[in-house]
Amino acid sequence: MNFIALLVTLVAAFLISSVIGIWLIPFLHKLHYGQTILDIGPSWHKSKQGTPTMGGIMFIIGILIACAVGWCTIRFSSQGLADASGHGTFYLVAGLLLSLGFGAIGFIDDYIKVVKKRNLGLKAWQKSAAQLLIGVLYLAAEYFFAHTTMIWIPFFEEVNVGIFYYPIMLFIIVGAVNSVNLTDGIDGLAASVTMVAGMGFMVIAAIQSFVQMNLMAAALAGGCLGFLVWNFHPAKVFMGDTGSLFLGGMVVALAFGLRMPVILLFVGIVYVIETLSDIIQIGSVKLTGKRVFKMAPIHHHFEMSGWSEVKIVAVFSAVTAAGCLLAVLSLL
Repeated sequence: MNFIALLVTLVAAFLISSVIGIWLIPFLHKLHYGQTILDIGPSWHKSKQGTPTMGGIMFIIGILIACAVGWCTIRFSSQGLADASGHGTFYLVAGLLLSLGFGAIGFIDDYIKVVKKRNLGLKAWQKSAAQLLIGVLYLAAEYFFAHTTMIWIPFFEEVNVGIFYYPIMLFIIVGAVNSVNLTDGIDGLAASVTMVAGMGFMVIAAIQSFVQMNLMAAALAGGCLGFLVWNFHPAKVFMGDTGSLFLGGMVVALAFGLRMPVILLFVGIVYVIETLSDIIQIGSVKLTGKRVFKMAPIHHHFEMSGWSEVKIVAVFSAVTAAGCLLAVLSLL
């Protein structure tokens, strides 16, 4: 792997994402694209009312440009773009398109919320239908270009699941993307956790010699770090669904590009916990009328228990790092 190209990709994503904020945040303020804080959240979040949202545009642009720069750097180097998967460029391009597709859904949702003043954005069935469509299109492209029905099982081996591959993968795509979206609830959380996940994917891609996925992971980590310049507590901008759904697409694209979708159980351990906490809470309330957590998803539970947002971000990022380490160990 061309270390220089990897470094250039990471730094470019960081610089572009952070510098765009100098222009974008005042622009969003001018347009009054402020976040509306729902009453169902912690009461002290009301102080964040009006903070610009749709800031995910910053790292979307940064990541796309950084991937292009990194690809060109390696493409014209002596090492070239040989990839252990044999389909590296396909997974890079398809993965970015997948992420942009989910980001577009998020953008429409945010636009309806902040411009049309419809607080809940897209209707649930509209969002679900659009996400399923994007997932199906991605899997159709994978069918024609990569021809795979193999699922890698951590600490075990690859298993051919035949036709069941596609419904299983569609469930993973939509579920993982929405899990990342669910994690975006306090200042810096989704960006920090995803930055660590991106670094974990960098290590895994390097071990597996997946060149293009290494570039994508570097761009993801750098883009999230650049966004944190503006999003770390106290946040000056929120990523909105525009950003969180795009990040979800990136995380999924990396797992699929590495031919290891199930590795999301480790690298995305925080996303899994956030989703499970929400499912457990809803199920408990419906079945028993009682709550398991003070508030779900679980980052709000810790808020209600007196943890600061900075502490939650630090702990959740550490948990993600531990999950990434476990993912690496599963390959050895």
